[in-house]
Amino acid sequence: MAPETSLREITKETVRLVTALDVGPDQHGLVAPNSISIAEAHFEPKAWFRAIYYGEEPAGFAMVWRDPDERLFYIWRFMVDVGFQGKGVGRRALELLLDEARADGVDEVTLSVVPGPHSATAFYERCGFEATGEMHGGEAEMKLTLD
Repeated sequence: MAPETSLREITKETVRLVTALDVGPDQHGLVAPNSISIAEAHFEPKAWFRAIYYGEEPAGFAMVWRDPDERLFYIWRFMVDVGFQGKGVGRRALELLLDEARADGVDEVTLSVVPGPHSATAFYERCGFEATGEMHGGEAEMKLTLD
């Protein structure tokens, strides 16, 4: 049986493990390093971030711009370490994020993705996201309507 995927708060004991996570060499430039994302989160009151765990091992990072009052949920950063890719960790972590959005009463989740080779676009499409045709800072916007 595969270990459970979970979202956990990052602590002073785990921050170095989370910032050491990395995507594959062909994915560099497609998502900011976790250290940058964590630093940015500390300056944005609506940022909500968690480590993605696979069992008891840090396996990725997720950060959203979250405003339940305005019913907004934007997946700002999402990465799975190269050693955990292809194991269903990303899909399960994304499902957990969508559960958070539903708990906020959100009808739609948006994100943006760098297009091109080795992009996460196909992953998000397999998870039900659709391109909106909008571009933001060179990134293609995608959305998912929640049921």
